[in-house]
Amino acid sequence: MALRLVCDFDLRKDVLPGLRARRAASLASGARGGGPGILEDNYESLRILNVERNGNIIYTYKDDKGNVVFGLYDCRTRQNEHLYTFEKDLHVISCSINSERTLLAASLVHSAKEGRKNELQLGSKCLTLLVEIHPVNNVKVLKAVDSSIWVQFLYPQVESHPPPENHLLLISEEKYIEKFHIHVIQEDGNKVVLRDSGHLPRERVAEDFVWAQWDMSEQRLYYIVLKKSRSILKCIQFSANEKFNLMFEAPLDITLSASGFELVNFGCDDLQDQGNLSKHLTLCVFTNHTGSLCVCYSPKFDSWEKITYSVFYFHKGHSKTFTAALGSVDSLVTKGLTFLNLDYYVAVYLPGHFFHLLNIQHPDLICHSLFLTGNNEVVDMLPHSPLQSLSGSLVLDWCSGKLYRALLNQSYLLQFLWNTQLDCEKMAVLHCVLSCGRDPRFLEAKIIQWISENISTCHSFDLIQEFIIASSYWSIYPETSNIDKLLPYSSVLTWNTEIPGITLVTEEITLPFMKVHSFKGYWEKLNSNLEYVKCSKPCLLYNNSMVKREWHSLISEEKTGRRRSMVYVRNIFDNAMKVISNLEARNLEPRLTPLFQEEDYHQRLLIGLMVSELREHLLRHLQGIEKKKIEQMVLDYISKLLDLICQILETSWRTHHLHPWVLHLRASAAEFTVFHIMTRILEATMSLFLPLPPDLDNSENNEKLKFSIIVRLPPHIGQKICRLWDHPMSSNIISRNHVKQLLLNYKKQPQSSMIDKSPGSVEFLPLNYFIEILTDIESSNQALYAFEGHDNVDAKFVEEAALKHTTMLLGL
Repeated sequence: MALRLVCDFDLRKDVLPGLRARRAASLASGARGGGPGILEDNYESLRILNVERNGNIIYTYKDDKGNVVFGLYDCRTRQNEHLYTFEKDLHVISCSINSERTLLAASLVHSAKEGRKNELQLGSKCLTLLVEIHPVNNVKVLKAVDSSIWVQFLYPQVESHPPPENHLLLISEEKYIEKFHIHVIQEDGNKVVLRDSGHLPRERVAEDFVWAQWDMSEQRLYYIVLKKSRSILKCIQFSANEKFNLMFEAPLDITLSASGFELVNFGCDDLQDQGNLSKHLTLCVFTNHTGSLCVCYSPKFDSWEKITYSVFYFHKGHSKTFTAALGSVDSLVTKGLTFLNLDYYVAVYLPGHFFHLLNIQHPDLICHSLFLTGNNEVVDMLPHSPLQSLSGSLVLDWCSGKLYRALLNQSYLLQFLWNTQLDCEKMAVLHCVLSCGRDPRFLEAKIIQWISENISTCHSFDLIQEFIIASSYWSIYPETSNIDKLLPYSSVLTWNTEIPGITLVTEEITLPFMKVHSFKGYWEKLNSNLEYVKCSKPCLLYNNSMVKREWHSLISEEKTGRRRSMVYVRNIFDNAMKVISNLEARNLEPRLTPLFQEEDYHQRLLIGLMVSELREHLLRHLQGIEKKKIEQMVLDYISKLLDLICQILETSWRTHHLHPWVLHLRASAAEFTVFHIMTRILEATMSLFLPLPPDLDNSENNEKLKFSIIVRLPPHIGQKICRLWDHPMSSNIISRNHVKQLLLNYKKQPQSSMIDKSPGSVEFLPLNYFIEILTDIESSNQALYAFEGHDNVDAKFVEEAALKHTTMLLGL
C-alpha cells in the first residue's frame, strides 16, 4: 500500500505479557490481591491514556479489586513502570506525567453504582488530582467540578537538568484553559515534593473556545473562538522558559456551533461516540519544518453518495475544497474521515472508499497529489478503526492500542508507477517517490528504468523533463528553506485534465495575522512564506531563458570578431570545469557514451553560464545564507542535472548491451530503441536549454554515428538535416530524393535517337541519357513535387552526385 504503518507500540504485546507475569509472580510469593498485575477478566480495561512529547506512553487498567492502576511504557528502554494505583473504582478521563516522572496529574470520575453496570455517568463529579510519585507521597486536589477536565504537562525544550518549576495545562469542558505553576523541591535525597502545595499559582491561557488541538512535539496550542459567528483560529506557543505567546490569528471559512466543544490530541477521549464518527465534523492543524500551515476540515456528512473536505494552505494563500464520489448509495460510510500528517504530504483516508495523498509543499496542481478510489487495494489495506494523527508522523489507533509511525511506502509506489496507466497518477507517484529520499541513487535507477520502458506512454508531460527537474529539486531541497520559490519543482505549469473520482474548487483565503514580531525556527519560515504571498511577487522560479540570451549573444560576438573581457570568459569556463570535475567525481566507472567528456567550446560555455546565472539568482533572493554555501549548492544542482541526463543514456545503453560510443549504420532493434531514447533526451534538453552532447566532427567513427542517426529519422526530418550538413553523402541523399520525385511524375515523350554530346557530357552513355531526361523534365516544368528547397537542385548537381556514386559502386 502507498502508506506503510510501522508499529512502534502495541498494548497487547508490549504491556500485557508483563502485567500477567507480574501478577503470577505476586501470587507465587503469597501477596494478597496479586499486586499491580491484571486479571484475565480485566483485559478490556487496558487502554492508552496519553502519549507524551518524549514518546513515553501512559496507560491504565483495573486490578481484581476494581482499583485504577497507572503505568508507563518507556519508548527508549522499552520497559514498563508502575506509576500509581488509586484504590477506588474510578473512570479515568485524562492523565499526564512530567518529564522527570515525579508528578502525575489525572482527571477521574466516579463510576455509577446501581443499574449502570459501571458505565460512565456523564453527570458524575470530576476530580483532577496532582500526585507526588517519587516516591509516592501526597495527593492534591486541583479541581472538583461537575464538568470534565483534561490535563497536560508542558515539556521543556531543553532537558539538560530538572527545572525548578513544572507547568500543567488544565482544559475544562467549560471552555477555558488554565496553566498551573508547580514548584518542587528535593527532600531526603531523591524525594521530590511540592514546595507550596497549599497555593499553586495559575493563569488563564484561553477561554470561550469551541475547539482546541495540542501539538505535543512543538508544544503548541491551537484553538478556535467565534466572533460574530465567524471562526477565528489562534495559536499559542509555549517556549523553553515556559512563557507563552499568542503567535497568530487566522479567520476560517467553516461553520462551528457556539455550543460545540471538541478536543484533538489531548489524550484518549472516549466520551465521544467513536462508532459514529461520520456524524461529527473533523478538524485538525498540521505543520512541518518548512514553514507550512495547513488546516484540514471535513463537515458532517450530508450525503452517502459523496463527501466534501477542505484544506486551507495558509502558507500558500489559498484553500482547496475536494468532493469525492463514494460510489454506490448502499456503500454506507460508518467510519469518520481521517487526516494524517506525513511531512511533505497530508493523507486523507476514508476506510473502504478512497485514499488521497495531498502534496502540501506544491498544492497548486491537482496532478501533484495522488487520489486512489475504492477499487484500489490500498484503500482496504489501512486500518478501518479511527486513527489519530500525532506529531512527527505518529498515528495512534485508540481501539487496538497501537502506535504507528506512518511512512510513504517506496516499494509500493515504485510498483504502482510501473503499473498505472493514468498520466496524473504517474506524475503524482513520481514526486511521491522522489520526496521519500531515503536512498536517492536506488530510486533514481528504478525510475530511469521505468522511463526507458515507458518513454512513449505518457502524453500530458515529458517524462524525462519531469524526472530531471524533480529529482534535481529534491536533491537540494532539504538543504535550505525558501528554495521551493526559487527552483522549479515540475516541468508542468498548468493541468486541465480531470482526475477521475474527484472534483476541486480553489479559493483565495485571508492570511494569518502574526501577533509577534520576533521570529525563530518554524515561525520565521512561516512568516517568510506569508510575506511572499502578501507581496504578490512575479514568479521567482529559475529558468534558463537568461542563459539562452547570454549564450547566443556570446556566440554572435564570437562570429563577428567582438569578444567580452578575457576575465569574464575565463570565469565562465572555470565554472564549467568545476561542474565537469564534480560530474566525473560522481561516477567512478568509465562512461559508455561521450557526454560532456570532449572539449567542446560551445557546450562548456553554456554550462559555465548556467552556473553564473543560477548563482546570481540565488544570491539575489536567498537572504542569510553565506556565499560559499550558495556556490556549492549551485555546483551540486547543475552537476545533478547533467548527471541525470548521463544516467538515462548510460542505463539504456547498458540495458541493451551496446558497444561504447558507436551506433551502427544498419540498426538492430536494441540500437533503434536506444536511438529513440536519445531523440527523446534531445527533445527534453532542447526545450529546457540544457547542455547537449558535443558537436561531432567528420572523423570516420563520427560519420558512422551521424549516418546511423539520419537513417533512423522520419524521412521528412532526415531530408531537412541533409540540407544542413555539408557532406558528400548528404549530397547523395539529396540527389536521390530529387530524382525519385522527378521520375514519379515522368511522362515519356518522343525523343531523338541520337544524343547530342554537350560540352559537359561524360564518356558514359547511360549517364548521359539519364541526365538528358532529367534536364528535359526540368525544362518542361513537368515535375511538381513537395521536396523543400528544390530550386537549389539542378541537373549539374545531380550529374556530379550520380557520377561520384557510380564511381564508388564500381570501386574506381
